[in-house]
Amino acid sequence: MFSLIKLRRVFTVHQVPKAFHEDSIISGYRHPRSSATDCVLSLFQLTNETLNLMTVLLMEDAWYDAYTWPLLVFLFSCCVYPLASSCAHTFSTMSTRSRHICYFFDYGALSLYSLGSAISYSAYVFPDAWVNSTFHAYYISVAVLNTILSTSLACYSRLGLPFLHYNHDIDERFSERQSPRLSKVLRILAFAYPYLFDNIPLFYRLLLCVGEGCTNNEANSIHIQHTLLAFLTAFLFATHLPERLAPGRFDYIGHSHQLFHVCAIIGTHFQMKAIEADMVLRQTQLLATAPPITFNNTVGSSLVCVCISLGIICLYSLPLLYGSSETHPAKTEEKKCKH
Repeated sequence: MFSLIKLRRVFTVHQVPKAFHEDSIISGYRHPRSSATDCVLSLFQLTNETLNLMTVLLMEDAWYDAYTWPLLVFLFSCCVYPLASSCAHTFSTMSTRSRHICYFFDYGALSLYSLGSAISYSAYVFPDAWVNSTFHAYYISVAVLNTILSTSLACYSRLGLPFLHYNHDIDERFSERQSPRLSKVLRILAFAYPYLFDNIPLFYRLLLCVGEGCTNNEANSIHIQHTLLAFLTAFLFATHLPERLAPGRFDYIGHSHQLFHVCAIIGTHFQMKAIEADMVLRQTQLLATAPPITFNNTVGSSLVCVCISLGIICLYSLPLLYGSSETHPAKTEEKKCKH
């Protein structure tokens, strides 16, 4: 199949217009008049733009400077959750069981993103008045627990408990079919609670703190933009607007889940900018007063959550993987036509 796909060759700096030139980049330029199809296909081709999203991760100094580790964990989680969501939407139509499994991984990635946010907030965003407080000391530990609970509750909201409520052939509690509202409430709770907990120090800093120790800097306005987009994202997910107002008119373009993803990505962009601003503006002060950044409270915590979340996903997926084969809808229709 891939042999039938023809990729455009890449060019040197002397073969493309000056507007496309990048300082000190000699080769790996894409065609300056690429079609939309060429742009999509270039995702599978090595060019000088292939690794742009991973630039920070590939900087040698970043790995040796512990101060940057929380940012790296956050950026990794920002890459994982859109990828998992894209994969879930792409492969979810293979079968009913594959749909459930795909979204189990999607939920795990969102939970990891919540932890990535908490780790970066602990390192860079906590208001001065709360740095080294008791809440600060237990903040990441609670965030790790929230991540595990979030993945578990979100997976539970689809089918119930594995083996007890469903297996490969039967389901005694199909939440989304028998209790769609309960399923929706559980799923919203699974992600709303970790978000609200993660943002306690930010909400205090922006809305309640007065006087000294409130950390008033240029990052605050960017944090506000991110927060507004986060609540808009939650509103779209919970209300199913605008399609509820005009069923059928937004089936392909403009329905709430599409808008949800757009707002989520834009909100994540502002969140990243705000975190980076705090990281730079407060570096000297935080290095002198904040708890030390270690492997355990950054990368280590993330790895623990990844392993536990994968275990939870496997537990919920296992009953769906063994038993009689599932009949494909197209084959069922074909059999009906023959009869």
